[in-house]
Amino acid sequence: MGGWAIAVHGGAGVDPNLPLHRQEEAKQLLTRCLNLGISALNSNLPAIDVVELIVRELETDPLFNSGRGSALTEKGTVEMEASIMDGPKRRCGAVSGLTTVKNPVSLARLVMEKSPHSYLAFSGAEDFARQQGVEVVDNEYFITPENVGMLKLAKEANAILFDYRIPNGCETTCGANVESPLHMNGLPISVYAPETVGCVVVDREGRCAAATSTGGLMNKMAGRIGDSPLIGSGTYACDLCGVSCTGEGEAIIRATLAREVAAVMEYKGLGLQEAVDFCIKTRLDDGKAGLIAVSKNGEVAYGFNCNGMFRGCATENGFMEVGIWE
Repeated sequence: MGGWAIAVHGGAGVDPNLPLHRQEEAKQLLTRCLNLGISALNSNLPAIDVVELIVRELETDPLFNSGRGSALTEKGTVEMEASIMDGPKRRCGAVSGLTTVKNPVSLARLVMEKSPHSYLAFSGAEDFARQQGVEVVDNEYFITPENVGMLKLAKEANAILFDYRIPNGCETTCGANVESPLHMNGLPISVYAPETVGCVVVDREGRCAAATSTGGLMNKMAGRIGDSPLIGSGTYACDLCGVSCTGEGEAIIRATLAREVAAVMEYKGLGLQEAVDFCIKTRLDDGKAGLIAVSKNGEVAYGFNCNGMFRGCATENGFMEVGIWE
């Protein structure tokens, strides 16, 4: 065993004009989460507990697109989704269509541990949340003034936006009549700036775990489900590694991207970073995405094919890094 390792992300595909103070806020949040995870791992908390702890922290802070601060649907509401996976026995839980659950990742874990199923959605997931006594709030809790403004821009542009970070000048260049070079499922989109949160951990026992949470796309159709709650696409953990993805959900789904990292490690014999690089380069077609990963040997890796990814990682031997750009 190579000791513990942790990685956290706040989404791939970053506005290159993002103000410096927003970049600094993101780095501070990622650093806070890493330090929280480091403390937990040094206290021998199991990997599955640590990924839930960190993603809860990210869901509670409105900076990224999960929990409070989630992107809004075309109806101006929030529909959240999350998943969690425990590597040793590949146990998993996932939820979608949540409108009142304060911390979706914790409900996903309860699905894994307290239900006979792996995935619950919409009213069934909400009913289960109340049966389990998890904290619920009004949908308005998740809605921020910034996202209300971004939804207005999205509607004016007749576009689906990946989230609230829009490049400068978009108000005049991202209209419905402007040809977009970016497509999602063959349809043009105006802005690429996805943000989802996730965490992957391997503990001192070599146990890997992963968790991912998101509010999805700004101005998405009500009922849309992305990659984040789909085991093997947005989230995967096994005895080899743990993976959490972020980016264009439809491309990640087509690639079963998180599972693919584990698969090429198992079947091609690639190391962790080699596997990450291979999958980012060869499995996304024209999609834009990124991922973080840890291995049972205490390695940590990340990769993305877009202009940036909010990420941080640390290992027991003292390595620690927080970054956004290449």
